[in-house]
Amino acid sequence: MSPSDLPPLPPIKEEEGAPRFAEPWHAQLFALTVRLSESGHFSWLDWAAVFAEELEAASAAGAPKDGSAYYDVWLGALERLLRERGLAGAEELVALKQAWEAAYLETPHGQPVKLRRE
Repeated sequence: MSPSDLPPLPPIKEEEGAPRFAEPWHAQLFALTVRLSESGHFSWLDWAAVFAEELEAASAAGAPKDGSAYYDVWLGALERLLRERGLAGAEELVALKQAWEAAYLETPHGQPVKLRRE
């Protein structure tokens, strides 16, 4: 079955003026995942399978049922795919997280966080 064989998703219901994502990084993570899939690094069906496994594992580990951990689990699933596909190693991912944390801590409140290219 190809993605074109699947029925279309219903539109996302949103309240007037409410963002679709709770945090900017949620939207960026979503877009990055879509882009990597569209670029052929993994199929959307492969992504969905890994994400489902990660959601199940998070639930079994006691993740909150209110959806607050959804994008944390999404990030874990993407990192797993990156490692499994040889797109990024565990050390690279740790270094990138540390760089983002440092950039966040150095950024004045209310300003966009910018990761320095090295």
